[in-house]
Amino acid sequence: MITTDTVCLNSVVTRMKVRQHVEIPLTDQSIKATFYTFDGFDHTNEHLLIEIRNPQGEIPSIPKLRIHSECLTGDVFHSRRCDCGKQLKEAIELTSKEGGYIAYLRQEGRGIGLYNKLDAYHLQDNGMDTFEANLHLGFAEDAREFDMVAEMLKAININEVELITNNPKKIKALQNQGIKVVKRVATTRFETPDNFHYLRAKEEKENHCFGKLPRK
Repeated sequence: MITTDTVCLNSVVTRMKVRQHVEIPLTDQSIKATFYTFDGFDHTNEHLLIEIRNPQGEIPSIPKLRIHSECLTGDVFHSRRCDCGKQLKEAIELTSKEGGYIAYLRQEGRGIGLYNKLDAYHLQDNGMDTFEANLHLGFAEDAREFDMVAEMLKAININEVELITNNPKKIKALQNQGIKVVKRVATTRFETPDNFHYLRAKEEKENHCFGKLPRK
């Protein structure tokens, strides 16, 4: 088992260094979390690695990991246009039972920023899907990067994980950077009438593993 006390904070196998780690109780304070910040990013985004210990205060040797990109509308305001907020809540609940990490990446709107995401929403209201809208605005379909997650994990001596995801790109990104994905743990399909076409686009264009969505 890995505990906070036994973690080596500055691994020799990564250029990234832990800047600070601070305990922050979550929800009703029954969830014990430690927020890690880092020096060594190639940009100014302030990504976080959040360690959530199980009820015994432990992290398993092969912890669960959720890579979650910031979504203000979903994470904070519980938007029904996406599944982000519910996925984050599910990840917190799962890691609090078994022990694990959430990499919270400041990559709003799949990397295009909040205002541009809202511009993309307007285009979606007029018939484009989420990826077509990004392209129309002059961005990549998905401008996010995930390589920094491996660097953060290596900085606290984590080299194997069970990844909570439906996105094959996240698995590939970790494996390409030397992190072994021992198991994929599927996220729940949080479908609403407002996000059905969004989920359909992720499945058809990005190969997200939802199981086949029914046609509408």
